[in-house]
Amino acid sequence: MVQIQDTLVSLDVFREQFCCDLVRCKGQCCVEGDAGAPVDEDEIADLEEAAEALNGELTPEAQQVIDEEGVVCIDRDGEFVTSVVGDRDCVFAVRGDDGTTLCAIDRAHREGRTEVQKPLSCALYPIRLSNVGGMTALNYHRWDICRPACVLGQSLRLPVYRFLKEPLVRAFGQEWWDECDLVAGELRKAGYLNKE
Repeated sequence: MVQIQDTLVSLDVFREQFCCDLVRCKGQCCVEGDAGAPVDEDEIADLEEAAEALNGELTPEAQQVIDEEGVVCIDRDGEFVTSVVGDRDCVFAVRGDDGTTLCAIDRAHREGRTEVQKPLSCALYPIRLSNVGGMTALNYHRWDICRPACVLGQSLRLPVYRFLKEPLVRAFGQEWWDECDLVAGELRKAGYLNKE
């Protein structure tokens, strides 16, 4: 781990290579797992706003879950997560014509139809945040369904932190990301990372 401002960053965030490959994985991260996506309490109001704006775009089953349970629930660890349909699909998951699962919030945001962005935990994946001694720790999470993303990232020689520049800036600010990039350069010079 290296410290960048008030965060601790795993070396895997610099070493591992990653680039989402929706053509191959079909967006399985929105439907697999044992709970919905982690959500910060301050994101709940935005998700409620998004659900209202996306009414009619979400599946009828998702809309029913939202109407009955809300956009978030509490998982077995006592944390807020997005609600799910049938213990699988995130309520914001929609399918494209080719069967790829997409985030309705992310699609609407990219199309300029909402200011709301998908939960930060989704945007930062495969980085997972945790609290370590009062500091935010950034760890690389390995998941078999993301194997195509690892293969594509390796072919592009794209480190995780660079792939996630936009959400990392969203989470920690441009100054933090610039420092992160400088740290990566120093780690590379010192031989801790592969040459790009």
